[in-house]
Amino acid sequence: MGKVIAIANQKGGVGKTTTTINLAASLAALEFQTLIVDADPQANSTSGLGYNPKEIENSIYECMVEGVRPHDAIIQTDFPNLDLLPSHIDLVGAEIEMINLQNREDKMKDTLDGLRDEYDFIIIDCSPSLGLITINSLTAADSVIIPVQCEYFALEGLGKLLNTIKIIQSRLNTHLAIEGILLTMYDLRVRLSNQVVGEVTSHFQQMVFSTIIPRNIRLSESPSFGIPALAQDADSKGAVSYLNLAREILVKNGMMPHEV
Repeated sequence: MGKVIAIANQKGGVGKTTTTINLAASLAALEFQTLIVDADPQANSTSGLGYNPKEIENSIYECMVEGVRPHDAIIQTDFPNLDLLPSHIDLVGAEIEMINLQNREDKMKDTLDGLRDEYDFIIIDCSPSLGLITINSLTAADSVIIPVQCEYFALEGLGKLLNTIKIIQSRLNTHLAIEGILLTMYDLRVRLSNQVVGEVTSHFQQMVFSTIIPRNIRLSESPSFGIPALAQDADSKGAVSYLNLAREILVKNGMMPHEV
């Protein structure tokens, strides 16, 4: 059974999509069958892998709202072991359309449950909100990674997200765990970055990943080429950091990478 990990934070610009694409690509490079689920109407994971969301015929929207089989929407990417369940702007309307549906919080889970035997990891890129689609994603997930940028207001809204996770744990998904808090956009030269690392680590201790993601030009550039940083420059600090994160997650879950 594959593990489903949601990448969530209702705060925008913290590195959710960057983490989704590059963590998934790193797991795939370590020879684990990996699926990215783009659950954000902005479809940045879809475009970041080189696909035009406007040209997508079937997306996660059709799967959740119209009952389309996920196999009819999944795209095999150009990268070995990495598939994509894309998004589309129509996902914006899904929350309204799902309001009157029975078990509306379970639509993502229903979509993904049939895929667990086919993938080692399913990584969900959540939208920057705590709406119904994100609740669906957290209900479907085994665990959640929370990216937190090493900048001012880093902890803003984090309490609200953790409270939402507690509600989902008590009402919708008792097995949901916090995989870890991931510090992103770290700049060694900036004193504030070091202060944020210290503050987050002292607050959350063992919940914080040892791997810290630096600010890196390759991480910023690679989406414009439609590729992960690993494919653009495997030796870049950004690519190496996400490979280290992948290994840290594998060790934490008792799964040694096939290649180190």
